[in-house]
Amino acid sequence: MDNAEPFSASTAPLTWHDFLERMRHPSASEFVKSIKTFIVSFSNNPPDPEKDSAAVQEFLGNMESAFRAHPLWAGRSEEELESAGGGLEKYIMTKLFTRVFASHPDDAKVDDELYEKLALVQQFIRPEHLDIKPAYQNETSWLLAQKELQKINLYKAPRDKLVCILSCCKVISNLLFNASTDTNESLPGADEFLPVLIYVTIKANPPQLHSNLLYIQRYRRESRLVGEAAYFFTNMLSAESFVMNINGESLSMDETEFQKNMESAQALIYGLSGDYDGGQSQSIPEPKEVKKENSSTVAAESTTEESTVKDQPVSKIPSVSDLETKGASMILKDETSIKEFKNFPYLYSRAGDLTVGDVEDLLNSYKQLVLMYTSLAKGVGVSASPVETQNNSVATDAADEGSTGVFSGSSESKLAEEVVSQAEDKAQ
Repeated sequence: MDNAEPFSASTAPLTWHDFLERMRHPSASEFVKSIKTFIVSFSNNPPDPEKDSAAVQEFLGNMESAFRAHPLWAGRSEEELESAGGGLEKYIMTKLFTRVFASHPDDAKVDDELYEKLALVQQFIRPEHLDIKPAYQNETSWLLAQKELQKINLYKAPRDKLVCILSCCKVISNLLFNASTDTNESLPGADEFLPVLIYVTIKANPPQLHSNLLYIQRYRRESRLVGEAAYFFTNMLSAESFVMNINGESLSMDETEFQKNMESAQALIYGLSGDYDGGQSQSIPEPKEVKKENSSTVAAESTTEESTVKDQPVSKIPSVSDLETKGASMILKDETSIKEFKNFPYLYSRAGDLTVGDVEDLLNSYKQLVLMYTSLAKGVGVSASPVETQNNSVATDAADEGSTGVFSGSSESKLAEEVVSQAEDKAQ
């Protein structure tokens, strides 16, 4: 599928560029004026999802009727008239996107809850939990469907977002059909398709999934959300409903086992040891690495503190491990902190999920991690021995990359950027 022009219908070449060309014609000046007036008026009103949807649908309908009566489209085919309406929808919604997308606080709240839930469930779910037949299980190929769904936030127009869902669904549908042919199974139907879509959705876990689906519902022209598009979109809504209410029973497992898996997944995501108790206890267990690193110095620190506490308070520079422990405690106390991990998609990946194309991203992330860790260690005056032997080569690689290096355009760490800058000076 060509993502530069993400339209699967035969009207693809006409929809966008043809619309823009016709709007440049002098006779279209009244259309241009009406469109601009609507955008300005709409933007000045306070957000109200229901009223906003009704206003957009009404405006699109009125404008499409006007197109049909205008000389610019006189004698044009139904296909070309449809393409004009599609172009108008894309133009209007691209301009209004920041005003209407996830405009209600409740939508943003559901987005966060859904994202966090899927981030946990995807750690332990297996195809058999959704009763997917072995003959239809093909997790490697399902990655293609996941990647299509993950593209949904790259676009602003409702149809472009909808095409990402359709592409995901078509990949699944084709894989099921091929599997049934190879194994002489009966042709797969909704009972086989929906569980796979649910599994792919959980594994893909695109941010703001709820808001994306609402956006398509509200602003995709109602007369065009029909046929195959409507069928696949309805299945996507069903998949969302399923994962929002997911529990042990829906995954064919005991509820106690489900809760235990959720707690284990939470501990894994937070990077804590297996005795993590879900944040209910007041005492926060340290990460395993922290315990190992601190064990050799506990006795010495204890002796020093006992000998000086009577005279004056001990001023101790926090170590990297101390800061890690403090950060872990803060994460556990704040249940919404899981949102901090949204920018690190590989955190939730398994080895089998990765492709050759991911190597470069992972290498860059590793370089950034080493430099950030080493910079932090130097900043607090402690040793960074686990990565110190690699620092020179990493800094040199970053210097060799110049302006297109690991940290180009990144806001993750100013300290790391300074290290790279110093390395570049030395290299020159």
